[in-house]
Amino acid sequence: MHPDCRVEADAGGWRLHLEGVWRLPRLVELRRSLEALPLAASRAASARVRAGAGAGAGAGAGAGAAEGAGGAGLALDGSGLEAIDTAAALLLLRHLEDAGIAADAILLEGFSDSHRRIVEVVRERLPLAGPQHALVPRGLLGQLGAASVAVGRLIGGHVAFLGLVTVEVGRLLVRPAALRPRELGSQLRQVCVSAIPVVVLVTFLIGTIVAYLLGQQAEKFGANIFVVDGVVLGMVREFAPIIVATIVAGRSGAAFTAQLGTMKLNQEIDAIRTLGLSAEQVLVVPRVLALMIALPLLVFAGDVAGIAGAMTVADLMLGITPTTFLERMQSALTERHYLIGLAKAPVFALVIAVIGCRMGLDVSRDTRSIGLHTTSTVVQCIVAVILLDALFAVLLQELRL
Repeated sequence: MHPDCRVEADAGGWRLHLEGVWRLPRLVELRRSLEALPLAASRAASARVRAGAGAGAGAGAGAGAAEGAGGAGLALDGSGLEAIDTAAALLLLRHLEDAGIAADAILLEGFSDSHRRIVEVVRERLPLAGPQHALVPRGLLGQLGAASVAVGRLIGGHVAFLGLVTVEVGRLLVRPAALRPRELGSQLRQVCVSAIPVVVLVTFLIGTIVAYLLGQQAEKFGANIFVVDGVVLGMVREFAPIIVATIVAGRSGAAFTAQLGTMKLNQEIDAIRTLGLSAEQVLVVPRVLALMIALPLLVFAGDVAGIAGAMTVADLMLGITPTTFLERMQSALTERHYLIGLAKAPVFALVIAVIGCRMGLDVSRDTRSIGLHTTSTVVQCIVAVILLDALFAVLLQELRL
């Protein structure tokens, strides 16, 4: 006998007594209680009983109890039931069906009116719930395949959204009056002006670190002056664009996702579309344009700050005066080097803005989804920036630039 339920034979067949609280928080305990009952017999054995095989058997316990239940019917006694909800009722009826007892053949006795209505509602809708499938854990290869499919769908979604944004920008070129200058200015202030301090600080420190490390090696060979070449070229071509893009990805990309996700959660995006406006034109295009304008400016600020940091270290530790540093930089740095760094910035900005906005519009209508999508945006943007930078490096090497 179990405190949650017990089964006993009577003159009319088999009776299952329910006792205590049957609600969602106790589903695991209730499942164990049901599995401990002698009603947990195989479906095949119950089918044989219903067909007439062994109809007189089943007076004992064990599998015979299940067969007797299948043949003579089952009565549910709810007189000892304190509470029941639809989740527990679904668990009970599915367990009885697995034991070969049809839900419509179960008699309800001793139930209060409210408890009876709950069980009846679940019994009526049980066919709509479908069969309960056991989850089969994937192996390593299966997990790899599922992850590959998920990544493929994610990339496909980003490409499709990029096409949608391109169409909206094309419409804006045809009708420039559709541009929202106030929204564009607001986004420029957020993604550009307010980001300058952190960009300058980080790139300045990166410039000092790179100059210090290169200087330690160059001093061994008396080639201190070549530190200028390494720091300046590395900063304007690689370090500043990728560092600034990473900062913007964590700052503006995540902000785009959080802003649009919150608007979707509050049904503001639905309201925009109800007014007959394009949410992409109103919300996405200003953010994309603002980031594509802002990132080259931030990269230029990063170039200047990084070179200033390297100049400081060169003067203090390597004996290279600022005048000498600038003269060497002028001879080593040609236009193509810093133009290459600036040309990367709009591409990085487009990818960051598209990922951030698309993940924001893809948020489910719950607050947990906003956090998950925001975190995912930062990771995706950083990975995309690194992959694009590697692609630029290979392409420029092939072009010998």
